[in-house]
Amino acid sequence: MPLRELFEHLAELGRLDRWLAIVREEDLGPEGLDVTSRACVPGEGRIRAGLAARERGVVAGLEAVPRLIAAFGADVALEVRVADGRAIEPGQTAAVLEGRARDVLAIERSMLNLVGRLSGVATRTAEFVRAMGAGGKAALYDTRKTTPGMRHLEKYAVRCGGGRCHRVGLHDAILIKDNHLAIAGGRRLAEFVRRVGAEAQPLRAVGLRFIMVEVDRLDQLGELLTLDDGTIDIVLLDNMPVEQLREAVRLRDERRPGLELEASGGVQLETIGAIAATGVDRISSGSLTRHAVSLDFGLDAE
Repeated sequence: MPLRELFEHLAELGRLDRWLAIVREEDLGPEGLDVTSRACVPGEGRIRAGLAARERGVVAGLEAVPRLIAAFGADVALEVRVADGRAIEPGQTAAVLEGRARDVLAIERSMLNLVGRLSGVATRTAEFVRAMGAGGKAALYDTRKTTPGMRHLEKYAVRCGGGRCHRVGLHDAILIKDNHLAIAGGRRLAEFVRRVGAEAQPLRAVGLRFIMVEVDRLDQLGELLTLDDGTIDIVLLDNMPVEQLREAVRLRDERRPGLELEASGGVQLETIGAIAATGVDRISSGSLTRHAVSLDFGLDAE
């Protein structure tokens, strides 16, 4: 899905506008006031200002700015010069805002926070994509380790940086993890997963994206490889060293070549290249969002 279509899809789920309403009240309070601008800036005054990068990175979040402007009820026009997903250099203008001065100043900090945070996620994701190199076929995925209330936006930012979207939440995919297995008790892994997979099949017709099982040992993977094709879609290999990942790929290729393998846990810039070279299909990392640092932007009035 192209970036603009993806953003519109996520925005239409309804959470973005609710979040922006909170952002507005956070800055302007319940009465919607910027008391400094009201005291200092003439009501009829207008301004033109550039949203400029202070450092190199990848832009994300400008697609959300028109909705931010609308949420603030601002009389502001936006001209985008560097689209989401594009690289930007220090001093380069990403967008130009023109309109009522009080309104531009009212949205300034919220806009800088939004674009800076999402561009930081996109920039970090792009660094991971580069570090993967061309030695494997793996795609890079995000996780649910996101800022509360900003998950859709941060997952969009990962796409801007060249990554892909894992499950959005607990509602759209099945991921059987260690705690689920612990609650299930002493049942054999393959037997338990076979039952869960059978019960979940009807959900595929109503939007279930995939069924995934997490393992941290090769013998567990061996059990899952005895399942019929289509029972599960992906096996998540949790915190396995590179040597075990290679062996997991070999076993999969021999017994169930249609089953996808995902490496996860402790994935860092320094290690992702070696992980990708093992032949896994997917690599997921919470670091894309959890450890991202906001990209520095400023709003410079002309």
